[in-house]
Amino acid sequence: MLRKMTLMLFAAMLLGLCACDGGNKPAPAEGGSFGAGGSGLIAVEYPDAPKFGDYDALNALREANPVNEAFLASVRDFSYRTASAVLSSAQENANYSPLSLYFALSLAGTGAAGETQEQLFTLLGVSSAEELSEQAGNLYRLLYADNEVTRLKIANSLWLDTDVAFREDFVQNAAVNFYASAHTVDFSEASSGEAMARWVSENSNGTLSPSFPPDPDKILSILNTVYFYDQWTMAFSEGDTASGLFHAPDTDITIDFMNRGGTGSFSRGAGFTRASLGLKGSGSMTFVLPDEGVELSSLTASPDSLRELFEGGEELYGEVLWKVPKFSFDANYELADMLKTIGVTAAFETDADFSGITDIPACLSSVTQQTHIAIDEYGVEASASTELGFAATALPRERADMFLDRPFLYAITDADGTPLFIGVCRNPSAQN
Repeated sequence: MLRKMTLMLFAAMLLGLCACDGGNKPAPAEGGSFGAGGSGLIAVEYPDAPKFGDYDALNALREANPVNEAFLASVRDFSYRTASAVLSSAQENANYSPLSLYFALSLAGTGAAGETQEQLFTLLGVSSAEELSEQAGNLYRLLYADNEVTRLKIANSLWLDTDVAFREDFVQNAAVNFYASAHTVDFSEASSGEAMARWVSENSNGTLSPSFPPDPDKILSILNTVYFYDQWTMAFSEGDTASGLFHAPDTDITIDFMNRGGTGSFSRGAGFTRASLGLKGSGSMTFVLPDEGVELSSLTASPDSLRELFEGGEELYGEVLWKVPKFSFDANYELADMLKTIGVTAAFETDADFSGITDIPACLSSVTQQTHIAIDEYGVEASASTELGFAATALPRERADMFLDRPFLYAITDADGTPLFIGVCRNPSAQN
């Protein structure tokens, strides 16, 4: 059941750096660099998605894109660990997407090295960039859906500073395994933020409208968006929707509730009851109701307690009466401190190692996520946008004027740096 829930949490994520055949795969290019002064663009073609009800195509997709159980377990562990850190301190409505953060950090991780890579890989639960790229790519293609009933559109993009050279193998791997388009921009210009905001809005079906103000220190943003819509297997009747009281922490409020009866499976655990509503795309939306008098925050206080909510309890079968509030809300998160708390610290330090992305010393400067969710009688719509911002830790802020109009030193070296001649020129006109 948790796996279903994990695959149902969708978001858009942006990672920014600061200078401190089961699908359509883009063809990789040879090594080299990308960007640095050009208006480069890499467009991607999204994978083919099976039509609704085409189980033969779905099985073929699964066979062509195997995702091992260890990787799925890592995604689930990541989800519990990060969600517990986010939700345990939430005082208001919360809608966080661990899957979106996972994809965004994975993209950054493929270009990390040293301790920076070790900490990211420990959190992501992988041992190599090759494993991460292959498994994330296969998972991407399995999750991607776009038909008349279900939509799960996952989109990634790289926004690269025009004055910085980025490693072409990183950009190409992002395109091949993460379907990440690449755009070169000037982050100090307002038009760049406007272009990024349009990209998020277009890929979230207009549900998200983030703001990206000019930031001359930013050299890279990795942007991930996920848009999800699916219909209930059995829709609620609008005629059965009725107003009622919702007992909020501070006061009772009147709100519309969707009502339905029936039979099905549910689970009871220590302090909670859990049940799920099926979705036509074979997923589900799981609800956990704390027992009377049980504080919700106590159930989300640790990764283990959160895991228990979605995997534990005694499974029972019987009558299930639903009274579900119609709701729609947005949420915003600053996730950098959360990541530092759970062990990802090196990526934020001035000596962070993202040498697989660019030769310029760079560190992770910000991690933010914006989400939206709405449910009604017919289904659920959810989206998110997360930004990881990278800044240069040693951008060239000075200028060297090599005007050789006074005595100077020189050397002539061969290709491997061996000095062939070393000398001093004190008077260019002298013949000695």
